[in-house]
Amino acid sequence: MSGALAGDPALDDFLDRAGRLLSREPPGAGDPTSNPRGDHDLDPDPPSSVPPRPHRAAAVLVPVVARPDGLAVVLTQRAAHLRDHSGQVALPGGKIDPADAGPVDAALREAEEEIGLERAAVRVLGYLDPYLSATGFLVVPVIGLVDSDAALAPNPAEVAAIFEVPLPFLMDGSRYALNALVWQGRRRHYYALSFAGRTIWGVTAGILNNLRERLSG
Repeated sequence: MSGALAGDPALDDFLDRAGRLLSREPPGAGDPTSNPRGDHDLDPDPPSSVPPRPHRAAAVLVPVVARPDGLAVVLTQRAAHLRDHSGQVALPGGKIDPADAGPVDAALREAEEEIGLERAAVRVLGYLDPYLSATGFLVVPVIGLVDSDAALAPNPAEVAAIFEVPLPFLMDGSRYALNALVWQGRRRHYYALSFAGRTIWGVTAGILNNLRERLSG
């Protein structure tokens, strides 16, 4: 992969941690007996707020890129005209289609469709814990190291903007606030953090917090 910053201590440390602390396989994906994590874990009475089965399979890419000033995670802001989650901050991803070979194939396909990220520019490093959304999607987060020379361009049909958040910012647990709102008649809790005028919350914040937990060992 071109564009790597050879001898970068932060990158070397990240790759070492990823190799030791990420899952080699998507744990719990497709296992009907598993109890995936999700925002329901934050509720006082989590069993009552777990979305019922069957859960719909989805995958997202957590794109990490090495810049001269440090590592960063690539995020998107969804287009305002979308029916679902319009304007929200998200990771590239979506449903796992029948034609997809698995979570990696789905995550890379969606990243190419949404932000023009070519598959050849991504080195897959491993998986985080599957994350169950309140709407019943079982999301498998795929961690990928992105070629720093990769050209990114938002697909205006889905993405309003592409931006990057420094990885050290996301690794700071004090950044994650526990918020709550009433949705479908019950009070639901979720993580949220703010960066450069944008709020990252819900499933995206939960996945990034899981990244922080895993890489912290």
